[in-house]
Amino acid sequence: MKLETKCIQAGYEPKNGESRMIPIVQSTTFKYDTSEDMGKLFDLEASGYFYTRLQNPTNDYVAAKIAALEGGTAAMLTSSGQAASFFSVFNLASAGDHVVSSTAIYGGTYNLFHVTMARMGIEFTFVDPDCSDEELEAAFRPNTKCVFGETIANPALTVFDIERFAKAAHSHGVPLIIDNTFATPINCRPFEWGADIVTHSTTKYMDGHDATVGGVIVDSGKFDWMAHKDKFPGLTTPDESYHGVTYAERFGKEGAFITKATAQLMRDLGSIQAPMNAYFLNLGLESLAVRMERHCANAQKAAEYLEAHDKVAWVNYPGLPSNKYYERAKKYMPNGTCGVISFGVKGGRKAAELFMSKLKIAMIATHVADAHTCVLHPASSTHRQMSDEELVAAGVGPDLIRLSVGIENIDDILADLEQALAEI
Repeated sequence: MKLETKCIQAGYEPKNGESRMIPIVQSTTFKYDTSEDMGKLFDLEASGYFYTRLQNPTNDYVAAKIAALEGGTAAMLTSSGQAASFFSVFNLASAGDHVVSSTAIYGGTYNLFHVTMARMGIEFTFVDPDCSDEELEAAFRPNTKCVFGETIANPALTVFDIERFAKAAHSHGVPLIIDNTFATPINCRPFEWGADIVTHSTTKYMDGHDATVGGVIVDSGKFDWMAHKDKFPGLTTPDESYHGVTYAERFGKEGAFITKATAQLMRDLGSIQAPMNAYFLNLGLESLAVRMERHCANAQKAAEYLEAHDKVAWVNYPGLPSNKYYERAKKYMPNGTCGVISFGVKGGRKAAELFMSKLKIAMIATHVADAHTCVLHPASSTHRQMSDEELVAAGVGPDLIRLSVGIENIDDILADLEQALAEI
């Protein structure tokens, strides 16, 4: 099936007389006839459900759809994108281990890695995604367990060279994890370029309607854990906390990573996505291909309009030929990148604040990547505690405006930008 068809059909196939839509299994608990039947589930000898904190049928249907869209072999929904990022790395690295990460990642992910996971004893080396081969090579250590990057960074809009980083990771016997939130599998499929694990904040384009918070981890099923047995004892040696199962032996390349994440991390940390949220997520997935086409078309026109406007100081959008990442974006995302644009208006902070106050269709919101056009001026909101000098040092100048272009009529979006710019 093509991607557009998978958005509708993948993950759930009702049998004769069953619900056409994915059923919402709103239950914490599942009944069995004998303790022996339930024991087989706890021993991972049979498939099924016993407690929603670990797995739920509704979640698994939706996870299977996302796995099909990404071209993976297994997937697991989480309560948020942050939980997905955390689980994807923590499933491989523990105290005393090391991870290589791109500097161009979402600020919340950076803080998760640099502060919170550092407190757990996991050390991160952050490298510029455009670093030299020598700098990239120098970042690896004997105890490195994975490499992490974002297809399109939020909000820097840096386009990650997936193929290059995958080759570097594999040369050191570790997997590449890619956050594919902004591109979605409609515009980029990282597994086809060598990535091994993909994560998403499903809160963004996948849900697409400001309805539910969530995340997902997808395994390509291609990384050979047993070939690097000494690096990944959590996958290649018996897990005494789960009846001594060796995940890579029992479930192979295709299922070891997600099974361990479910049986161990989800069991202990419980960051499960609610079944009702998974149901709403599926509704968003059904229109994902149609919406992404519209998001990208609208954003391209908006970026071109802003770049030509005499009151706009600069525009950052990978779809513009003038953009630093234009050629790389064409390689990895030939059909479009995303609907998010960063730009600055002439006149700095005050002009940006005035522009924001005059918008009528575009709403001021901390959210991004959904059906509504929304804007954010970090200097006066999320980063308002920082001075202009500190903002520049952080790469978020006082004039920066993040515009998430929605799926409204583009003429209305452009008219809104025009009338607001006229006030400067």
